[in-house]
Amino acid sequence: MPDNVLVAFDGSPLSERALEYALENFPDASITSIYVINPIDSVIDVEAGGLPVAKDWYENARDEATRIHTTATDLAAEQNTELDTVTEVGKPARAILEYAEDHAIDQIVVGSHGRAGIDRAILGSVAETVTRRARVPVTIVS
Repeated sequence: MPDNVLVAFDGSPLSERALEYALENFPDASITSIYVINPIDSVIDVEAGGLPVAKDWYENARDEATRIHTTATDLAAEQNTELDTVTEVGKPARAILEYAEDHAIDQIVVGSHGRAGIDRAILGSVAETVTRRARVPVTIVS
């Protein structure tokens, strides 16, 4: 059984399932949820007709991270489990892998968004990248 489990958590239903899986299957492990602020999201918002990137973009992203961490800690509290949370900035797959390597993580749990075909080729897959490049076991929850 792993001692240190990292769960990629973005507040989506699949990430909630991934966290629940980790809490249920690794009850004796130290569990950390990681949320990655991806700066490219601000560019995508602009290109999609959203507001221009504001000076306070990062502050808004940090507020969103806090909200997401609250959701994760609430889910863990429902199972009487303490949860560590961490926020990183960068490309999600890379940030997850770097955090795992730098913090003695021995199991990663991620949700799969189930993309296939052209969507997967264009958008990529965090779960797939993490699985291919991780030096520790990865569980993909769907």
